[in-house]
Amino acid sequence: MITNELKSNVDKIWQTFRTGGISNPLTVIEQFTYLIFIRSLDTAQKKITQKKKLDDTVIDIFPSNKQHLRWDTLKDKTSEDMYKIFKDDVFDFIKNLSSNQSSFSHYMKDASFLIPTSKLLQKVVDLIHELNLEDKDIKGDLYEYLLSKLASAGTNGQFRTPRHIIKMMTTLMLKNANITSEYKIYDPACGTAGFLINSIEYIKESRAEVLDELNTKEFENLFYGNDFDISMARIASMNMMLHNIQAAHILNNDALSKFDINEEEKYDLILANPPFKGSLDFDEVAKPILDVAKTKKTELLFISLILKSLKIGGKCAVIIPDGVLFGSTKAHKELRAEIVSNQQLDAIISMPSGVFKPYAGVSTAIMLFTKTNGHKNDNVWFYDMTNDGFTLNDNRDPCEGSDIPDILNRYENLKNEKDNKRTSKSFLVPIKEIEENDFDLSINRYKEIVYETVEYEKPQDILKEIKVINKKISKGIDELGDLI
Repeated sequence: MITNELKSNVDKIWQTFRTGGISNPLTVIEQFTYLIFIRSLDTAQKKITQKKKLDDTVIDIFPSNKQHLRWDTLKDKTSEDMYKIFKDDVFDFIKNLSSNQSSFSHYMKDASFLIPTSKLLQKVVDLIHELNLEDKDIKGDLYEYLLSKLASAGTNGQFRTPRHIIKMMTTLMLKNANITSEYKIYDPACGTAGFLINSIEYIKESRAEVLDELNTKEFENLFYGNDFDISMARIASMNMMLHNIQAAHILNNDALSKFDINEEEKYDLILANPPFKGSLDFDEVAKPILDVAKTKKTELLFISLILKSLKIGGKCAVIIPDGVLFGSTKAHKELRAEIVSNQQLDAIISMPSGVFKPYAGVSTAIMLFTKTNGHKNDNVWFYDMTNDGFTLNDNRDPCEGSDIPDILNRYENLKNEKDNKRTSKSFLVPIKEIEENDFDLSINRYKEIVYETVEYEKPQDILKEIKVINKKISKGIDELGDLI
C-alpha cells in the first residue's frame, strides 16, 4: 500500500511539472515515465555488474563509453550540463536499446524529450531520486497512484476504469480459473493496463499456488495487452515493468482493423472496457470481425473481436454501454443472438449510471460469457447493482452499502439463486425467455418492480384541513394588523 509520504512526493513531482510549463496530464505521465525508466536502467546495470563477477558473458546495458549517461552520474551534474546530456545523448541512447532490456524499450524508439528548461529537469530529477523504487511492491503502487491523476485531472479520464470495478471483474473471473503455463489473459484496449495489473495482483495475493507452479517466464507469459494509442501502450508497458513483468506482451495495434490470424482463438480470459460510441467505416475493419456482425459501432466490433480472440472454453468479462443490451439494429440483434444462442452467456451485471462520473454518465453493464461455439446456457444470471461503494454524484465519495461483496458471493453460489424472485437484487432468466424477447438483455425487461400502495386522505378531508389552516392565517394577519 502506498504511504502518504510517497503520495506527497508524487504530488510534488506532478505539481512541479505543471508549474514548470507542462500542463497536459498525459505529457506529464510520459516524461515522468521516461525518467523512471532511465533510473531503472541504472539499477539494472548495478545488478548486471554483480552478476558479471560470476558470469562474464552477461551483457552490460551501459558500455564503458556510455557510463556518463547513467542516472547516478547525471543527477550530480549542473542543471545546464544535465539538460544538454539528456537532450543530446540520453534519449538517443535509450531509443537504440535492445528490446531485450524490457518490453518498454521497444516503445522508447519514438519518444520525445519535452521538458522545456534545465531548471525544471533538475527539480524533477531531484524529486524522482528521492522516491523509493527499490521495493518491488511500492514502485508499482506509486506508478498506479500517478496514473490515477489522469482521471483526477479531468483530462483523458476515459482511459481509466474505476479500480474497484476492475478488481471485482478480476475476482469474478480468476477465483476459480485453471491457470497453467498455457493460460493467457488479454485486454484488447488495455489503456494503462489496469485489468492486467489487477490480474497480476490477484494471482499473487489470492492464488499463491499458481506462483509455486510457474517460473518467472511462464508467469510473465500469462499477460497480454494492446492499445492503438502509442502513449497508452508505452505507459502500459512501464506499468507492467514496475509490477515486475519485464517481458510484458503489450502491442500497439489497431486491433479492429489489423486483426492478426494468429490472434484467433488464442486467449483463455479477456477482461476489457473497450471504447464506447466510436464509429468506423466497413473498409477500416478486418473482415473476420465483420463476419461476426456487420456494424460500424466500436462497442459491437470489440465484442466481435473478443469472440474471435477467445479459445473454445475461454471466458470474458467486458463492460458495455446499455445500448448493446437492447439496441434494435440488425447488428445488435445478431450479436446478442450469437452470444445467447451459440455461446454460453453467464451473467449480466447492471451498473448504476454514475460509475464513470464525473467523466461520463452513461449507463453500463458487465457481460460475462464463455465461448463454446454451439453450447448455450440454460439460464442467465442478472444482478441489479445500485451501489458500488461510492456516491453516484460527481464527487464519488466512499459510502456504505456496496453491492460488490454481495455480487461476488452470489456469483460464487449460483445454485442458491434458482428460487430468487424477479423482485430481488439478482435472479435467473431462462435462455428460452430471452430468445422469445428478441434477445433483449436489459435487466428492466425481466425485473419485476413492486410498487407500494400509498393511501391518500379523502379530498373532502384535505379540503377541511386547508380551510382550518386558512382561518389560522387570517387570524394571524388580523392580529398583526392590530399591532401596527
